[in-house]
Amino acid sequence: MKIVPSKELLERTYCALRGVGEQGKVLREVIAKHLGLNSTDLLSVDFLRSHGGACTAGELAEATGLTSGSATALIDRLEKAGYAKRESDPNDRRRQVVRLNDEQIARCEKVYVPIQKDLFRLWSGYSPEQLEAIEDFINRSLKIHAQSVQRLRAQSRDSHEDDPDSLRRPRRNRSAL
Repeated sequence: MKIVPSKELLERTYCALRGVGEQGKVLREVIAKHLGLNSTDLLSVDFLRSHGGACTAGELAEATGLTSGSATALIDRLEKAGYAKRESDPNDRRRQVVRLNDEQIARCEKVYVPIQKDLFRLWSGYSPEQLEAIEDFINRSLKIHAQSVQRLRAQSRDSHEDDPDSLRRPRRNRSAL
């Protein structure tokens, strides 16, 4: 017989998970400021780090939810700050690859390693079975979050299709200039 958690426990878990997400956002902002970046730039650096240090501009745009134009500006900022450089894609000369600067990766590691050590110390107090359950919980929760992002983006696109005027930029009142 399966034991079902109480509604109160489910709500506490939901609130705790939201708290982790909110605190993660605050931590990202603090780390970004410490490294001389903004939050989106740091998200991009983290994405690049987790993907072998390189990806295409399109992949970076997709990961951050930015338009291609905004992704270009992002890559310009990363280059100017010394975090990344553009290279020709060896498989397709029409595309460019964004590659992290190794020196800046080392700078990021100095910030992340102490946090990772603290978390590993905490997690070491759990049994392997508990950690596997936690990992499963997190991975399945992330999947729901990703599905929710896709659903909300689709709903947003659909609502704009229903109202074509919502896609137009508002006109400036020239008489007020």
